[in-house]
Amino acid sequence: MEDNSIEKKYNKFIIAVSIVIPVAVAILFGVKLKDFGYNVEPLSMLPPVYATINGITAVVLVAAVMAIKNGKRLLHERLMTFAIALSVAFLVMYVAYHMTADSTKYGGEGVLRYVYFFILITHILLSIAIIPLVLITYVRGLAQRFDRHKKIAKITFPLWLYVAVTGVVVYLMISPYYVH
Repeated sequence: MEDNSIEKKYNKFIIAVSIVIPVAVAILFGVKLKDFGYNVEPLSMLPPVYATINGITAVVLVAAVMAIKNGKRLLHERLMTFAIALSVAFLVMYVAYHMTADSTKYGGEGVLRYVYFFILITHILLSIAIIPLVLITYVRGLAQRFDRHKKIAKITFPLWLYVAVTGVVVYLMISPYYVH
């Protein structure tokens, strides 16, 4: 049974979350705990952890698509819920790291520098754009609005996969320049 009221119920939540998360991340990215007198060591172990989480997210997304193509709806739903949980875990670790450490400057030169910044900028912009897409897609699935779910999922999936994969690529490209 399709339920449009579930979609309507979550619309304001989706809009709020889609605005609050990028704004909060932008603000917190500039907050350094040391500036407030907290003597905290940089959480330097987090970048490889959250890069790994991005990689796992990519694998989970592909597995979820394979599950639904094989008619395994419950597995698909569980994998998508897991992918969202992974993304939330990534976000918490990303913010925690940047609140305890100075930003790392990319040290590559030549064409690699342009490639890095292209990947980084598209990764950041799409990571913002993907928030409402993921939430709308997820709610449509929960509401059993499968026609509408499938339509938006065709957009959401490749963008989310790109964000997850480029998160790993950005880490691999900048990791030689981290201060240890």
